[in-house]
Amino acid sequence: MKRLGKYFIFISSLFTNREPFRVYIKLTMEECILIGIDSLVITMIVATFIGAVTAVQTAYNLVSPLIPLYIIGTIVRDMTLLELAPTITAIVLSGKVGSNIAGTLGTMRITEQIDALEIMGINSASYLVLPKIIAALIVFPLLVIVAMFLGMLGGYLAGVLTGVLTENEYIYGIRYEFVPFNITFAIIKSLVFAFLISSISSFQGYFTRGGALEVGKSSTNAVTTSCIAVLLADYLLAQLLL
Repeated sequence: MKRLGKYFIFISSLFTNREPFRVYIKLTMEECILIGIDSLVITMIVATFIGAVTAVQTAYNLVSPLIPLYIIGTIVRDMTLLELAPTITAIVLSGKVGSNIAGTLGTMRITEQIDALEIMGINSASYLVLPKIIAALIVFPLLVIVAMFLGMLGGYLAGVLTGVLTENEYIYGIRYEFVPFNITFAIIKSLVFAFLISSISSFQGYFTRGGALEVGKSSTNAVTTSCIAVLLADYLLAQLLL
């Protein structure tokens, strides 16, 4: 509980004694490139293969001839929108982005760069962390949208090109009883996950103490804690919104 309270105090400190708004624009753009563009390839690869595997495994489990094959497309669509695209992307980004944020801030802490900012009268938490959180809130939903599209494309490639079902059956399944709120739900999840991953990783890195070994421990703790927080939030959001 003490550490949880310290986390909330850390979050509240981001909005006190801030620098002028224009200062954060350039910093946020740099973080958007670091978090978004650098994570695009791994997101595309994971989403495509997850969609393909979902289609293949769904087809493998369809043993009854009474079940139409287009249901494969429907299952791939719903699993991709509701769970795979937002959650798997968040788990992957917890490892890549979260460890990078914690490692960067941890290194700045042990090399006394953060102390130097404080001596100059700059709110180091706000100056260093707020752009990372804003950038994550901007780019995470975009990455999830890319993952949604590629997940369903992966299912198409795995299902149609291997002859499991026809192109028309898959597209019919994708359109069958489509619920638009599922996309809204995925975007909401991506925003919550973005805040959790960026803030928890920043918290772990910002309060690093010691040397290089502690920086590594902070990165590991950031990934572990972020993943647990994402899964817990995933469950709570499903209970509240579905």
